[in-house]
Amino acid sequence: MNWPSVGVVIPTRNRPELVRKSIAAVREQRYPGELKVLLVYDQAEPDDLLAATVGVRVQVLTNSRTAGLAGARNTGILALDTELVAFCDDDDRWQPDKLRRQVAALLADPDAEMATCAIEVEYEGRCTPRLAGRSRVTVDELARSRMAMLHSSSFLIRREALAPDAIGLVAEDAPGSQNEDWDLLLRAARRAPIVHLDEPLVRVLWGRSSHYAYEYATKISSLRWMMQRHPEIGGCKPGAARVYGQLACWSAASGNRSQAWKFSKEAVRANWKEPRTAIALAAMTGAVKVENVLSALHKRGRGI
Repeated sequence: MNWPSVGVVIPTRNRPELVRKSIAAVREQRYPGELKVLLVYDQAEPDDLLAATVGVRVQVLTNSRTAGLAGARNTGILALDTELVAFCDDDDRWQPDKLRRQVAALLADPDAEMATCAIEVEYEGRCTPRLAGRSRVTVDELARSRMAMLHSSSFLIRREALAPDAIGLVAEDAPGSQNEDWDLLLRAARRAPIVHLDEPLVRVLWGRSSHYAYEYATKISSLRWMMQRHPEIGGCKPGAARVYGQLACWSAASGNRSQAWKFSKEAVRANWKEPRTAIALAAMTGAVKVENVLSALHKRGRGI
């Protein structure tokens, strides 16, 4: 088999120990083809010593585009000449066979432009697998649910598909570079179903190490941006209810009760069974704290 070259884009900011583990996991890949890493520093001083990593070429760059995760990813993409592009966050780790098996799955479908795999979530020392239960993912399924197991650290994309007249680059206008991964999935799935390898080949670290865990205002802005950008979400009642329920929860967590109430009503109109509405209402009354609900869900590998 003629294995294609793969470039791995790892954006990083102020997590030197974690990013070393991510690079080590890429270095340990049992992949027969050419492999290189582009380590992109965003709003942080680059560590050029990491370019000396043994076993895999590591190129150290500084984000030259919009500050944030999306701009950093695009800086890496545009510096690559490989046939495939893979993403990995600086606090996540790949299993040794991740790349080989995922590339094989993508190449088995000549019409596919993007592949993902399942994940396992690590939170407070506990690991929980998140599976999708399918081998293809459509735009309708992504409008109904974000499908958190399709994590950005599992993304594998044909580089030519990231051209402006195809899927395009990562959206740098996403507020706070949040939900830019869901946006990319939806844009890709409009063109062709996403190949999904339903095995947990990526370990994703959750917790306060995340730069975005409790930025509620940014979460709200990015979800509203998604609704405006992707009419498929609003056109799917369960999907719209899910987003409105999240908006209600984040509004309640930030202390904006009137906005939380407004979004709760929208969620009920779309789907009265939406469970996030109950969380938001409980948070508005002071019966629960959204942070406590998040912690309990994270222990099960889930979020709001």
